[in-house]
Amino acid sequence: MAETATTDVSGEPLTSEPFICTIPTDGAHHLRTLSDEAGLPVVLRDDITDERHFEAFGCKVRDANPETPDRVVPDITFVRDVHTGADVSMPDGRSIRFWGFEDPRSRVRRPFPSPIIRVREGQVVHTTLNTSKNTHTIHHHGIEPTPHNDGVGHASFEVADVYTYQWRPTSAGSYFYHCHKNTVLHFELGMYGSLIVDPPEGEGFVRRGNDIVPYDREAIWIPDDVDPLWHDPDVDHSLGMDACPFDQGQHLLHFRPTYFLISGVPHPWTRTDPRVALQCQVGERVLLRILNGAYGTVDVRLPFDAEMISMDGQVLGGPKTGRYSRPFTVPAGEAFSLSNAQRRDLLIVPDRTGTFPVPMDIRHWVRGNAHGHVETTITVS
Repeated sequence: MAETATTDVSGEPLTSEPFICTIPTDGAHHLRTLSDEAGLPVVLRDDITDERHFEAFGCKVRDANPETPDRVVPDITFVRDVHTGADVSMPDGRSIRFWGFEDPRSRVRRPFPSPIIRVREGQVVHTTLNTSKNTHTIHHHGIEPTPHNDGVGHASFEVADVYTYQWRPTSAGSYFYHCHKNTVLHFELGMYGSLIVDPPEGEGFVRRGNDIVPYDREAIWIPDDVDPLWHDPDVDHSLGMDACPFDQGQHLLHFRPTYFLISGVPHPWTRTDPRVALQCQVGERVLLRILNGAYGTVDVRLPFDAEMISMDGQVLGGPKTGRYSRPFTVPAGEAFSLSNAQRRDLLIVPDRTGTFPVPMDIRHWVRGNAHGHVETTITVS
């Protein structure tokens, strides 16, 4: 084994401790040449063969209802109850069953997508999850709470009854929340909703670079692709979770969507349904928040020039990202893409009247070929 290097590649003395690689014994020979050249010591360990070492961060996740650590008085609270009974009619007459979260303080029962969580930067937030049956979690995607409050069961626990997640957002932008148990299936079943973090000024304002600017209207679009087989009530909903390694015979290896939606509305009703189709006036500043809820890649084309101001909750040109990013213009008719779970925030100012289509093509996430289409409209008066 080579001695520890005392200089870097330019001959200058090292000013910190050398990096130590820990690798399994059966892979050691792959790094010996590299370690000799770089002067990095290699620390060998024995192979891990006891499956108990993987249980906490693997398939055997702990069920629990612990108290919230370091709990404080929140600025705002939300309650989400798990439901498994949203039946959505498709244009061909077929009914598809969706799961999700509902707000017991609202009159809306069994919504899809789940109701929006909307907060302001710096607020202490409590989200209480009532699972009703079985175990679930809520992961506030893009937020960075403590591990105990992150809602990723494999790194903490799955909620068996009730748990209150405590978190505090620091960056205004578009996020979302979803169940992180058997994530691939539960997300497809509809267990997700938008999470909006506003600047301190609240709803109606958005961060643009280092500025906070007002907007007149807002649209939240969530394109989604649906494979009816995954929603079959007779399917074992532990598929994709209990088998470790994954059983090659399970149907979740195949995803063949036949329905395409925006924010819970099936195409082609998306062109006119007021939950999706946007109405605005010439000269208004419109904020578009787009979340890709599909498993395919979504290509979006807007009928007006748009300014991209945020990606995945990170403000372009803002205090945290200004050294390497800035807002930029997406020309009218030019496609921009979102892979699964990505978000984009854009500002448009329509300059003419009419009804304009907003097409979204959904491509296979591996092959890249288009396998679905959905569109809505912007009507400007």
